[in-house]
Amino acid sequence: MSIKDEIMKSLKTEILTLELKPGAILSETALSERFRISRTPLRDVLKQLSLESYIDIYPKKGNLVSFIDLESVEQIIYLRSVLEKEIIKDLSSHLPLKGVHELREILDKQQAVIDGDEDSERFLGLDDAFHQALFRLAGREFLWNLIQQSNVHYARYRRLHMLRKEKLVEIHTEHQTILEFMMHKELDKLDELIDHHLREDINSRYLQENFSEYIKA
Repeated sequence: MSIKDEIMKSLKTEILTLELKPGAILSETALSERFRISRTPLRDVLKQLSLESYIDIYPKKGNLVSFIDLESVEQIIYLRSVLEKEIIKDLSSHLPLKGVHELREILDKQQAVIDGDEDSERFLGLDDAFHQALFRLAGREFLWNLIQQSNVHYARYRRLHMLRKEKLVEIHTEHQTILEFMMHKELDKLDELIDHHLREDINSRYLQENFSEYIKA
């Protein structure tokens, strides 16, 4: 991995995990000293981060970590909702026993995180693992990977919501219900459940009331 790739990976991780918060200034001088790299290759990295919506570059203000764009979040939620409804319905007709065991194992790990008061970052990874498994079991993992490429606003949106313990419990309960509906082929109940599971938070005031400084105006 080249030095530019390493810097790119580090900065992306810090932005996605909110270590670098929305609106934070990325000083070229500070970054150059931190990564021991000259300005020219560093600017290449920053330009690519801008193209992928991780940062915004302003002529006078400099480089700022992008604010969370709720319009972008809503678009990703819409896409996931449409895809997952169809994927889960298709999967319901031929869900292998091995797939059931895999999904239940993920649910058990989610419960362990809740019971053990672990960091929400662990739960977020398991949430991704549950949904990715659905895509993969349905033979649609390419679509999952495609969604991840435009995920910077949605990933941070999810992280902020998962700071609440009650949200983790709600997500786990809904995952359990999704699996039960699939196993019993209760397809008529899946649409409403998936809509609630993926779309409910976009209508809440939680982010505006607690993290308005992170949201794109």
